[in-house]
Amino acid sequence: MRLYNQSLTFIKLILVILVISATPFSTQGNTIYKSTDAAGQVTYSDTPTPDAKPIYLPSTSSLTLHQVTAVLDGDTIILKGNQHIRLLGINAPETDTRYREAEAGGIVAKKWLQEKLTGVKVYLEHDQLKTDHYNRSLAHVRTKNGEHINLILVEKGLAFVNLIPPNLRHADTLISAQKRAEKEKLGIWAYPAYAPFPITQIANKKTRSWQRFYGKPISIKRSKKYSRLFFSSNIDVRFENKYLTLFPSLETYLNKTIEVRGWVSRRNDHYSISIQHPSAIVIH
Repeated sequence: MRLYNQSLTFIKLILVILVISATPFSTQGNTIYKSTDAAGQVTYSDTPTPDAKPIYLPSTSSLTLHQVTAVLDGDTIILKGNQHIRLLGINAPETDTRYREAEAGGIVAKKWLQEKLTGVKVYLEHDQLKTDHYNRSLAHVRTKNGEHINLILVEKGLAFVNLIPPNLRHADTLISAQKRAEKEKLGIWAYPAYAPFPITQIANKKTRSWQRFYGKPISIKRSKKYSRLFFSSNIDVRFENKYLTLFPSLETYLNKTIEVRGWVSRRNDHYSISIQHPSAIVIH
């Protein structure tokens, strides 16, 4: 009986390894725990115990292939069945529509994604929030051979990192890739349209696109929902208080030249940039 139990345990472990090996995703997903008692009996559970070792299983969503039927732009694809997928953790410049011209790099990013994915079957990996306010599914996308499309877009400078909590899966990998692309001036990092601009001259920047601004914050103001770094009486960067634990103390930024990356919102003559992750601020 003891030999039978050990053989059964070995078979279970092999099956777990095969499941993990079969997926193109990294080991981020559901977790089970393996423990061995004093008699050498191995058990598996979804509840951790002090002596248990975690075994990471991929999420079930990553095990299903989906066919790409169309590419809307550099960060949005359509699957068979008309399911719209917004690539997580990144943002590509917008393409042209009947209402506006294409942003710098938007057409290039869309063309690359079309050539890469149209008609191809892909895996999806979701994070904490699975849809956005447009009801698009949010996902990291990989090809059958394991290519991480979100990451490649950032590596090539076709898209920039745009992390929105709580969806922070692969954050470190994406940030590292962006630093390399920026250092090598690839894609958007070489376009004059995205060169850093003095934040005190924000009123002169006539664009609705993602931008880079630099300046020295001089004060901090806090409210129930937001904390704000002010660069002047009518220019601020705002942080949701519920995500402040992701950032260093805001006092860290005071009177230092920082670069802020994001979209400007305007109300009358007041300008504000919403920052949701530390990767959107660079201290110079």
